[in-house]
Amino acid sequence: MTFTDWILDLALILIVFRQLREQRINLHFVLLPLAIIGFVGHNYLHSFPTAGNDLVLIGALALLGLSFGTASALTSRVRFDGRHAFVRASWTAAGLWVLGMSLRLAFQLYATHGGGAELARFSQQHQLTGSAWVTALVLMAFAEVFGRLGVVLARAARLRRQSEPVAPQLVAA
Repeated sequence: MTFTDWILDLALILIVFRQLREQRINLHFVLLPLAIIGFVGHNYLHSFPTAGNDLVLIGALALLGLSFGTASALTSRVRFDGRHAFVRASWTAAGLWVLGMSLRLAFQLYATHGGGAELARFSQQHQLTGSAWVTALVLMAFAEVFGRLGVVLARAARLRRQSEPVAPQLVAA
């Protein structure tokens, strides 16, 4: 793992801790995680492998990431004060987020610090290519970020709609 890999992984892990204090949902709230995963995608997604069981691995890890991101969002507090939406991560939300992101980091450490031979055997036995692992881990992070952002933004939009005054209905005489 390079220094950049560490910085990116730690930035994704720490992003939810900023929300342990209530944070306004604004453009910065959305753009920061998207910028990080955009950079990751640009640097690490060079192909989309489809050989053997690559798509199964990619789909499984993306679904796992989506599950962690969605669960993290659902266990966060979202409120609307009449003008702005706010989010505050609970300790459960932060724990789920960190667990999902840390699983990726732990796998990367395992693969680069002694687990490479075992990983190669496993990959051969299950018809997986090396590039499938990279794609699957990156898409796992994408899905976790998009899952959390999507659910938080949808909850904020629902609260905003619920707080809008209802226009009186005109009845034809």
